[in-house]
Amino acid sequence: MGPRARPALLLLILLRTAATQGRPPQSHTLQVILGCELQEDNSTRGFWKYGYDGQDHLEFRPETLDWRAAEPRAQVTKLEWEVNKIRAKQNRAYLDRDCPEQLLHLLELGRGHLEQQAPPLVKVTHHVTSSLTTLQCRALNFYPQNITIRWLKDKQPLDAKDVKPEDVLPNGDRTYQAWVALAVLPGEEQRYSCQVEHPGLDQPLIATWEPSLSGTLVTGILSGIAVCVIIFLIGILFRILKRRQSSRGTAVDYALAECE
Repeated sequence: MGPRARPALLLLILLRTAATQGRPPQSHTLQVILGCELQEDNSTRGFWKYGYDGQDHLEFRPETLDWRAAEPRAQVTKLEWEVNKIRAKQNRAYLDRDCPEQLLHLLELGRGHLEQQAPPLVKVTHHVTSSLTTLQCRALNFYPQNITIRWLKDKQPLDAKDVKPEDVLPNGDRTYQAWVALAVLPGEEQRYSCQVEHPGLDQPLIATWEPSLSGTLVTGILSGIAVCVIIFLIGILFRILKRRQSSRGTAVDYALAECE
């Protein structure tokens, strides 16, 4: 479980005022967020807030059983709601007791799912432009989200100011992906390595860029293979022809011997 768990109910309500004194009706948005947090020390904190037209409006304070008005328009509602003390105590009971109980129950149901770990698949790629060479360390399909990716030069960590901050994005299957890019001098790529730390790994993983075979080298290899195949086929054909010639010579000698 992360630093905190928070179930929350968020409601967006569109309000429309009635037309008055020739004024056209106006639309307003009322937002409600209601829930609780469970901290690592098992303490809880409830929250019950209202927003109006995108601005803070009212906030319930269970310690004092009253509402805090965040703007003058909320003052009338605040006074009206604070008259009913029984309702305020019910609100506090929900935030302090019912909501944490529901949260613990939900966490217990999903604990096996939350504790599953998927180690990252790490790959270093190489990108060259007209004026820049960039190494990119990519970590794919990992869970949970927390991950540390750092670049090493000659096995020593680089300063943070020399490295572009890592980007972590969610995938559609509950896993995450992240990458860190680094600009390097051409020809020095092999001096750099990427170190990845993640809860799904038993120990930090080190990855380096592996240069692919150049087009000229690949062509040379394929040409060499083709020449070898041709020589092999010529050798087989030569042996076949030689055997046929030997067979014909034996047959002629046998026929001459019969004539004598």
